[in-house]
Amino acid sequence: MELWHAILLGIVEGITEFLPISSTGHLLLVSQIAQIPETDFTKSFEIIIQLGAILAVVALYPRRLLLEKPVLMRVIAGFIPTGMLGLLFYKAIKHYLLGNMWVVIGSLFIGGIAIILFERYFKAGGEKRIEDLRYREAALIGLVQCLSFVPGVSRSAATIFGGMWSGLSRPAAVEFSFLLAVPTMAAATGLDLLKNYKLILSSGNAIVLAVGFVVSFLVALGSIKFLLRFVSHNNFILFGVYRIIVAIAFFVVFF
Repeated sequence: MELWHAILLGIVEGITEFLPISSTGHLLLVSQIAQIPETDFTKSFEIIIQLGAILAVVALYPRRLLLEKPVLMRVIAGFIPTGMLGLLFYKAIKHYLLGNMWVVIGSLFIGGIAIILFERYFKAGGEKRIEDLRYREAALIGLVQCLSFVPGVSRSAATIFGGMWSGLSRPAAVEFSFLLAVPTMAAATGLDLLKNYKLILSSGNAIVLAVGFVVSFLVALGSIKFLLRFVSHNNFILFGVYRIIVAIAFFVVFF
């Protein structure tokens, strides 16, 4: 992987991580366009730079995440099912799902339809704050987050709509999605580093990874602020339409 590849993928990750359009799916699609070779390092790179984007949440929400115990406890409750299932299925996810174009295109298309249907026909969402969630509701949102193990599904979409279904207000669901991403991606990154540290930390790879990590962090700061402004006045139907268009376009081009 070349340095400009790292910058490109870092920008894509920073923009897409918090939008309900699947950052993993977009990383794969952009890699296909840029003809970035699919290697074990590339797969690890795409996992680890997500943590760079997620750290933007820590920068913007340090008090909510670290000092407000009711919020922290619900984030932990939400992370437990994700952490357990992620550990159980890590090998299958990395070797059979990541890098599969058919899975990504299908997930983007079906997910787009699901978003549109959810917004048009289901009266979910309420007035709950994160602090008002029962622990079992937070755990259920974490369980729904596990759908994003499938590339193209979108972790952000799964947790936002899971939160709204549990009665969170739209802004609170978006915020909980941000916060729940922190332990989720920290665990995914830690597990991948543990299993592939020699490959990842070799001299050339470490520099490329560091560049992608920093770029994704900086771009994600703007992405978070954009989404917070967007949800105060809009629903997510536009993102659903976008997913369908992207899926069809890539199906036509590649297949």
